Amino acid sequence: MYQLKKWMALIVIYICRMLPIKQNKVLFFSYYGAQYGCNPKYISEYLVRNSQPNTYDIVWAFQDPSSKDSMDSIRIVKIMSIKYFYELCTAKVVITNYRTTNYFVKRKKQFYIQTWHSSLRLKQIEKDAENVLPTSYIKMAKKDSAKCDLLLSGCQFSTNIFKSAFWYDGEIFEQGTPRNDLFFWRNEQLRESVLKRLNISIGKKVILYAPTFRSDNDLGVYNLDDLCIRQTLENKFGGDWVVLVKLHPHLISESGKLMGGDNVVDVTKYDDIQELLMIADVLISDYSSLIFDFAITKRPCFLYVPDLQEYAKRERNLYFELNELPFINALSQEQLILEMKQFQPEKYEKDIDVFLKRIGSFENGNASKSLMKQIEEVCFNDGRDEVYETV
Repeated sequence: MYQLKKWMALIVIYICRMLPIKQNKVLFFSYYGAQYGCNPKYISEYLVRNSQPNTYDIVWAFQDPSSKDSMDSIRIVKIMSIKYFYELCTAKVVITNYRTTNYFVKRKKQFYIQTWHSSLRLKQIEKDAENVLPTSYIKMAKKDSAKCDLLLSGCQFSTNIFKSAFWYDGEIFEQGTPRNDLFFWRNEQLRESVLKRLNISIGKKVILYAPTFRSDNDLGVYNLDDLCIRQTLENKFGGDWVVLVKLHPHLISESGKLMGGDNVVDVTKYDDIQELLMIADVLISDYSSLIFDFAITKRPCFLYVPDLQEYAKRERNLYFELNELPFINALSQEQLILEMKQFQPEKYEKDIDVFLKRIGSFENGNASKSLMKQIEEVCFNDGRDEVYETV
């Protein structure tokens, strides 16, 4: 059955590739169509806000389009449908944050922007982690890099990683990360909207607990004493605190079992982690790359890493030792509480500034604006000749 579907898809692709490319069409998908978020969302919304109506034909592809609310000025298609292959084959620009599969058979006149899904990584990626990645993924990643026309970078450190580990020698766009533009302006209306969606009072202070995934599926490592943490932060900073728990999508079915209570909200199913980071007054994470996004806010970030030794042996190697990072790390809940009590805001902010300078951050709140100029150039001034390829 799988082989039959594959061949049917390839036939549809072959036919659709004979149709003309629509010069102003931009196709987006995020995490293989699983969500409306990450860099593609922020690029898409910037295009809608800052261009004249009908300038761009913007299409989003989702695994389950029926689960998405109606989006103004945007068309929606279902991944792997005939309509999806038509949109994919006739889009001028294709934008995603993850590797594309063999079903994206790029045409010569198409332009593929790979935004990736982090501004900087803690865990090693791609060629640097080749010994732990599946052979099938490595093969797909190499093919994807060959299709790529533009790769986005959030800092000089990331650029260096991409040059050595991404199987890519094309143009790297060193203008920051579109999804991080959000942190350079305080949008109270958006903050209130997110809190309302989560049924949280406007005056609450927010702790976001967002750990990364463990391959051994040990749920015990995620347990935190939320009551003790809330009381500690109330004593330290004042206010009334609520805990948001955002686990990896692989743990959606388990998230409700880990932490509970009147002031604990499970937000694992929430699409856009950037909005959660935006409303968070304090972040607790571990080895997730989102800690580097949150650094831009200069709000307190604590790394709770009780399995540090085991994780380093079992999972991928890290680009940084934890003590090289500006974030405070704790190996136990007792240490985490102590670090919160002893937190020094002025020292922390200074450490963040030093770190951002060290990695050569490109973030300035204008990544989407800069990229829009590139997209305009491709859509309306691209003189590359059309060359038809066989599948």
